[in-house]
Amino acid sequence: MWTVIYIAPTKNIAEKYQQALAEEGILVQLRPVGSQQSTSVSIEILVPESEAEEAHELLTSIMC
Repeated sequence: MWTVIYIAPTKNIAEKYQQALAEEGILVQLRPVGSQQSTSVSIEILVPESEAEEAHELLTSIMC
């Protein structure tokens, strides 16, 4: 099962975090939130439930 670990405000930020997590060996999916016709669509960052804690810790260290 996939778990949301962060909701990025833009696609560019989501892709940056996706790449950083993937480089650490974490599987990552991105999923738009709301209407895709909107210009400011937020993006959910999802990882497998078994990797959620590790991914969240990595993401927190990347953000700081």
